[in-house]
Amino acid sequence: MAKNKLYDSRTWRMTLPEPFHLTVNGTSTIHYSRYNMASAKKATLHSPTLSAILAYLDMDTTYTPASTSACAIGTQGDKIVAEYRSRTKEIHAVVFNKKNGKFNVGRFEDPTAAPKVYSLKDGGNTGTALFFALIPEALTEDEFREYYELLGRCKNDGFSDMEEAEKAAFILCDNLYRRIEGANLHGKNGIALDIPATGNIAPITTLNLNKKAYSPSSVLYGTFEIFTGTAVLTAGTAVDKKDFIGNYPLSNRMFSPQEQLMIPKIEDWYLIPQEVVTICKHAFLTTSSAQPMRNFMMRGPAGTGKTEGAKAIAAGLGLPYLYYTCSANTEIYDFLGQMLPETDGKQETVAEYPSFTDIQMDPPSAYKKLTGIYDEAVTDVEVYNKLLEVMERDAKTLVNDNAGGQKFRYVETPLIQAIRNGYLIEIQEPTVIANPGVLVGLNALLDRCASITLTTGEVIHRHPDTVVVITTNNCYAGCRDMNQSVISRMNLILDVETPDVGTLAERTMLVTGCTDKTMVTDMAAAVQEISERCRETMINDGSCGVRELISWVQSYMVCGNALEAAKYTVLSSVSSDPENRADILSSCLEQKFAA
Repeated sequence: MAKNKLYDSRTWRMTLPEPFHLTVNGTSTIHYSRYNMASAKKATLHSPTLSAILAYLDMDTTYTPASTSACAIGTQGDKIVAEYRSRTKEIHAVVFNKKNGKFNVGRFEDPTAAPKVYSLKDGGNTGTALFFALIPEALTEDEFREYYELLGRCKNDGFSDMEEAEKAAFILCDNLYRRIEGANLHGKNGIALDIPATGNIAPITTLNLNKKAYSPSSVLYGTFEIFTGTAVLTAGTAVDKKDFIGNYPLSNRMFSPQEQLMIPKIEDWYLIPQEVVTICKHAFLTTSSAQPMRNFMMRGPAGTGKTEGAKAIAAGLGLPYLYYTCSANTEIYDFLGQMLPETDGKQETVAEYPSFTDIQMDPPSAYKKLTGIYDEAVTDVEVYNKLLEVMERDAKTLVNDNAGGQKFRYVETPLIQAIRNGYLIEIQEPTVIANPGVLVGLNALLDRCASITLTTGEVIHRHPDTVVVITTNNCYAGCRDMNQSVISRMNLILDVETPDVGTLAERTMLVTGCTDKTMVTDMAAAVQEISERCRETMINDGSCGVRELISWVQSYMVCGNALEAAKYTVLSSVSSDPENRADILSSCLEQKFAA
């Protein structure tokens, strides 16, 4: 007999959810979890457990990007809060306390109705909602997470391989069953539950709902209908670093000691956002597919953590990290590398090639610069091809020509290093390049079967582990539209928004070490208010974001006066116009931070 009411004998006789309802045999002596210590090992599919896992997958945007699930799940301190939509369309609102293993549950016919009692004695209450609330805790264990991801891949494939799907289902059901029933045997991986023998679960009361006692402070997936309140309900929660770093490897290769030093270390103050986890999951879970996802773009305002996000992605994937920062004058050979003379302290000149702007604006003159022939009929495409031909020829000449003892060396760029060796390369701010067509020259590297010819004549093939992350601001002075052919080669494009006030304050406190939460929260709110004021009044010659907030808090820690500190940090950054600064000072700062 089961120790726990969730595994009452009747629950093992329930019809399994689709597509497992056609399973001929609901037991397996081949597939079972590592926690199965029985002499005759056997695993059994458990309908409430499997239904909960499938409902969670329907909500998990990694496997269901355009999810329309009516379920939701999040956290509130040591509690997991969840809303599960039952087969009868009731909303089962669940609060699970991880510290004491207790549940509070309420049944709602609709969000405006009073909660009804939830009892496991009632034939209509299968316990699925409780298992659903346990999934985040179950996923902290390696085996459960591994087979959850396998089942997710099977789901994405339309359950075309039911043998693999059933294997995952058996191990998942057995894993959770053993960790709950034998919680005291499995240390930190055990899940101890405190459920009354009567099956009557402690209710969620109308009073507690009105008091906002159960308001999620972070949302993993979905939109809450019952557990609303003042909490920020956006799916952008930070994740535990120990469950993230190196958890999404693209292969089993070993790195040299020097390469290992290039894998970023995530600082203690950094909160890993959901966008970073999403990119890591997509890269990891598509590795075995015909077209793995390896090109990503993150765009958003300055200071929203795009570069830190790129480093965190490298840490999650366990890849060395390199970056290349673009400028207005960036040309294609800046990405590919150049041949430079070994000068031994002497000044030498290097062949000057026409720029992309030269080629586009005056193809005949650019062609003459390359060939000595002025051809009015030549096209910019022909000139570009000639440029690559001349660069390759010059490189070979420089390498092979030893007359006069002159030696040349090829200088490899971070992009080529990453492409050759399978690293993560962050390309920063490509929208500032004067000619948007420059990036088009990299399309061959962004495609499948990617390769490109260097100035030395060597053909570089893209390593299958190479990940390209493009990070860029938008709507800023000097930014230009990116070429559509480059955008179409991005597997995911994520818009990184400015964090909410609470997250912004928490991040800033971790970075600066400031412990005055009330003051930092007020300053974070002021920064967002200033940004909004700048948009409304068309003040666009400066910046006011996360970096400015951090500087402001640091200055406040030095001088002890928030208004005084603002004058040399946020105010000085927001605009070079004294009238604009005076407007921001009077409208957003003086009243809030007057001494």
